[in-house]
Amino acid sequence: MERVRGDNQQKIAAAEETIRSANAARLEKEAAISKLGQDNRALTDERERMSGEMARLAERRTAAETELNDTNSKLWEEYQLTESEARSQCVPFESLTELRRSVTEVRGKIRALGNVNVGAIDEYKEVKERYDFMKAQVTDVEKAKAELTKMIAELCSEMQELFTASFKQINANFQQIFKELFGGGHARLYLSDEANVLESGIEIEVSPPGKVIKNLSALSGGEQALVAISIYFAILRVNPAPFCFLDEIEAALDDVNVARYAQYLRRMTDRTQFIVITHRRGTMEAADVLYGVTMQEDGVSKILRLDLDNVSADLIT
Repeated sequence: MERVRGDNQQKIAAAEETIRSANAARLEKEAAISKLGQDNRALTDERERMSGEMARLAERRTAAETELNDTNSKLWEEYQLTESEARSQCVPFESLTELRRSVTEVRGKIRALGNVNVGAIDEYKEVKERYDFMKAQVTDVEKAKAELTKMIAELCSEMQELFTASFKQINANFQQIFKELFGGGHARLYLSDEANVLESGIEIEVSPPGKVIKNLSALSGGEQALVAISIYFAILRVNPAPFCFLDEIEAALDDVNVARYAQYLRRMTDRTQFIVITHRRGTMEAADVLYGVTMQEDGVSKILRLDLDNVSADLIT
């Protein structure tokens, strides 16, 4: 019994020792569990805090992305710039306050400019194209003007020479013809302004035989008509026309001057063919062929032709 009791005591002591070891291990485990619980609660708190921070950062990211999109849209709508183009034009700054003040000042200047014409570039291109076209036209016109001015100057010079030469010939012919038609006297043509030939007036100076005339209005109607006929024949001698109509230009002349007129007209038929409308006998006698109009019946006209070369002298007289 003692031996058994001793064995049991040893077993009890070993069991107690095992229990003490187990209790010590249990306490250590419980302490470790308690520490792990504290660490777990701390990690849980940290996780919750990090989750909140992540949510806050996500909100900030969303807001930043929204702001970036709004800024990109504003850049395109107001300035027609992309994000990369805007970055290339960024200007470094030191003070945000100074930058905002500068931006406000620039915006004020922009507002002072008034409404912006967004089509100004296209309008400028259109106006510039039209300006270039009109400028080329003006250049061509100025060039043409210069050429025309040069041509006019050359023509004026030639006209002055031709006019001066023709005027001298006409004046000489007028002096000769005047003496033949008037039976003497003196006449001449002269320029009122010899320095400006093309714009000068032409004066007529005549002096019939036995008269001193200071003004053409002092001449009789027949004399004025004969002066005009003399000038016309003087011009016709310088530049003979192949065909000429004369409508009663000698109507105001007396019979003697009509005969002189007809004789001179007859001498000019070698270069010019004349058709003369007249009622004067002297002019008719100098003609080659006479044409008359008669009305034998009411409302019916008839043309009569008389070839004077084939008519006997008795019939004419």
